[in-house]
Amino acid sequence: MDRLPWTSFHWRVITGLGVSWILDGLEIQIVSTVGSVLTDKGTLHLTAGDVGLLGSVYLLGEVIGALVFGRITDNIGRKKMFITCLLIYLVASGLGGFSFNLWSLLLCRFVAGTGIGGEYTAINSAIDELIPSHYRGRVDIAVNGTYWAGAMIGAAASIFLLNPAIFGINVGWRIGFLIGPFLGLFVIYLRRALPESPRWLMTHGREQEAEETVDGIEAWVERDGVHLEPVPDSKALEVSARGSISYIEIAKTMLRDYPGRSFLGFSMMVTQAFLYNAIFFTLGLVLGKVYKVPSDQIGFYIFPFALGNLLGPLILGPLFDTVGRRKMILGTYGGSGVLLAIDALFFHAGLLNPITQTIFWCLIFFFASAGASSAYLTVSEIFPLELRAQAISFFFAASQGAGGVAAPFIFGALVGLATANGGLNRLPLTIGYLFGAAVMIAGGLIAWFFGVNAERQSLEDIASPLSAVNRPSPGPAAV
Repeated sequence: MDRLPWTSFHWRVITGLGVSWILDGLEIQIVSTVGSVLTDKGTLHLTAGDVGLLGSVYLLGEVIGALVFGRITDNIGRKKMFITCLLIYLVASGLGGFSFNLWSLLLCRFVAGTGIGGEYTAINSAIDELIPSHYRGRVDIAVNGTYWAGAMIGAAASIFLLNPAIFGINVGWRIGFLIGPFLGLFVIYLRRALPESPRWLMTHGREQEAEETVDGIEAWVERDGVHLEPVPDSKALEVSARGSISYIEIAKTMLRDYPGRSFLGFSMMVTQAFLYNAIFFTLGLVLGKVYKVPSDQIGFYIFPFALGNLLGPLILGPLFDTVGRRKMILGTYGGSGVLLAIDALFFHAGLLNPITQTIFWCLIFFFASAGASSAYLTVSEIFPLELRAQAISFFFAASQGAGGVAAPFIFGALVGLATANGGLNRLPLTIGYLFGAAVMIAGGLIAWFFGVNAERQSLEDIASPLSAVNRPSPGPAAV
């Protein structure tokens, strides 16, 4: 798999699998934009707290879905789960458009979140195991970055769907919840033609299926006019089939064999989640309360912000395969932290307006988005194959719990302090921004000292499968 050149097969893989992040970005943006509409008496007549609860329940569903489906993915295979999880999302999100009260919508949002959470684990695992090693970094980072393409689609759609001159007030928001499922139907068609990971098949005693799958992929590649040389015997890896891995064995593997990598994964995921959730979930508050931007114009500031987030992974992604993982992670995490610190000083001095503040955010998250995507890449490639999906789910849950939940609450409170009694005290937010900058810089430094030079390396060389015969001890290199 690692010796293959880039062909139409790989385009099919990233098209069929990579859309998960587009759907997630679309879901988050749709909810954030229709929130004010849902408080209207002509719709579900929710409170502001109810709207916030919709976002929290969706994130909770993502965490639970990642943990539950991550384990199932490692046990029964990647393909079954990346189809099953998408179906769960399609049905739940579609039904959300027919919600009749708060509780019915909360249930649909929670279930849709579980589907997307499961997608994160199944898709990252499948992409890593199907994409050649010399392309793995840029592809994984670009795919994770497409979340912001979904956010842009959601923002664009909301301009039309929430226009009362085009759709009734109780109609447009319902159509918004159907956009993702509509796109998902096409994706299911694409995914049906994708193979199971031959790496997963080999470690589960299905050697014949693995051989047939590889033969099919190679035939696809050769139809594109590529001649493939035989794989040298020196690259052979003997594995023995094994059953499900217990939680105790997973804990031993991650904490005893790979303690440094576990610390690395936790640190990278939590620090990026803190920055992202702190800024993104309070972006509208800052624009509205600090810069006095009318609520119906805030969406126009979302577009350049989302574009900066999208361009970062697309432009910087290839450098993670050429310059190297550790250097680029330090550069993206550290770069975004330094820019945020500068932004904080300019903000405190009163030198920014809504446009220049948005320009700063675009620059900051151009780097931060690539860094955040590299966190998902890192946790998906530095652990043995048998627990890859579960490792992703554990660190994803940790990032949402430790970074994702606390950050919006903290920064929301800081915005409240800054704008209390109708005035503007810039100090609370300045301190918050400087703290966020320090968090990202710390994440970059941890990656520099604990990171793994995984660029252009086979997954089996980075972390030998637990099922490998005569598996070498992880040793110091595993840190």
